[in-house]
Amino acid sequence: MQQAAAIIEQDCTAAEHAAGWPVLAIERTTGKGRLVDQIVAAISALVARKELRVGTKMPSVRQFAKCNGVSTFTVVEAYDRLVTLGLLSSRRGSGYFVARQDLPATLLSSHTHAAHPGAAPTVVDALTPDLYSGVSDALPVGAGWLPPDWYGEDTILDAVRQAMRIPANRLRGYGHPMGFPTLRQHMAALLTADLYPVEPDQILLTHGATHAFDLVLRTLTKPGDAVLVEDPGYSNLLSLIRHHGCIPVGIPRGENGLDMALLAEQAKATQPKLMFVNTVLQNPLGTSLSHAQAHRLLALAEQFDFWLVEDDIYRELAPHGASFPSLAAMDGLRRVIRVGSFSKTLSPVLRVGSISASNSLLPELLRVKMLAGLTTSEINERAVFHAITARPYKRMVERLAAQLETGRTRTMDNLAAAGMQALATPRGGMFVSAGWDVAPTPEWNGKTLAEQALKAGILLSPNEFFMLRPSDTVWFRFNCAYSDTPQLRAFLQSVRPR
Repeated sequence: MQQAAAIIEQDCTAAEHAAGWPVLAIERTTGKGRLVDQIVAAISALVARKELRVGTKMPSVRQFAKCNGVSTFTVVEAYDRLVTLGLLSSRRGSGYFVARQDLPATLLSSHTHAAHPGAAPTVVDALTPDLYSGVSDALPVGAGWLPPDWYGEDTILDAVRQAMRIPANRLRGYGHPMGFPTLRQHMAALLTADLYPVEPDQILLTHGATHAFDLVLRTLTKPGDAVLVEDPGYSNLLSLIRHHGCIPVGIPRGENGLDMALLAEQAKATQPKLMFVNTVLQNPLGTSLSHAQAHRLLALAEQFDFWLVEDDIYRELAPHGASFPSLAAMDGLRRVIRVGSFSKTLSPVLRVGSISASNSLLPELLRVKMLAGLTTSEINERAVFHAITARPYKRMVERLAAQLETGRTRTMDNLAAAGMQALATPRGGMFVSAGWDVAPTPEWNGKTLAEQALKAGILLSPNEFFMLRPSDTVWFRFNCAYSDTPQLRAFLQSVRPR
């Protein structure tokens, strides 16, 4: 590896210099966040110029920190961001490696710009804090939560107050490692009545669905394993798979569901360990698999011996009377792992999700959960229990589905008025994905438009967040609860291709 960056005097040994570890020209008289930006930009540039090639092992966090005169905390954050961008992969016990060379030009220029002191960060990525914090003043068109006043604040606040009355003897320990037993018992009863027979000891509570996905990946995969995902699909999942050193393999999903022929080809070619699939009201398309496709998917999982992880967090938001398949119900949790969450029907602040799995798999998932963080919050789990067992809960969920139905109709009308076409017709849920049938360019694409929107006070989620393969068009995921506003309509009209 060539030493392209200007070398400054550092406390590195001759052996460390000889090993080719990068010493970067960075400005140290600045805050941690700016230091992270500079490191990310410098390494991105080295990768883009092929001075760091695919497969190159990066120095350890301690070595990099020593050679560049920064803290290990700064290096950890920079490496994590590079993993999220897909430039590095993390292999447990081995370190960090260069994972790709094809950094998009717009992303490279944005990070290079951020390396200069005083430059204002303008990059929007799938892990932008404002997309999750809820404290930004920007209109959260690309966010994954509903307006707080839609949830029924009295029900949730009452539940939180009741949860805080936790018995004193429960304050001595960490809580049950599997999660609050009373909530698991209630969930088991509901799932048994509505979908499939399950025992409380087959349910593991988590810090939301993303934590559940992380536990599954930690338990069932190792670096280098292939993992099938929907394309487009859940943005954070793609980053999480790469973070574990696995290889995401995209299976196109559209109006008519998954491309089953390509799925069979890829399963044969890559021998995947897992496939993640959003059966009902998929994020970002809002479509659901047919019963025929669900049967075919189970048959392919059986044929090629891979696990199916069913992301089932939107089922409660389906229109009243709709009938959608459940992979867990059809399979009986034999090779299906079901992931649920309460963040869409209650406040996302209550970070409670769940994994339902076979009796043979659950103990290992529990062991990994305890290794990674011991237990989850019993107070949050108690609050969820009080909320979902309260009399108003069912009516509140029905009201959410009805409000989303109205919002979705208005959203699609507004998008059509801006010349945008939906990628698929949603059958319910929170999202509509739509765009212009125009090829992206380096100057005009989803991310550049999202950066313009951010300057205009609007948070957008562009197609780049959700796709593994390049998109032939420019499109965005719209949250139906926030997309019927004059502010968004004016912005879309101002940037639409003429």
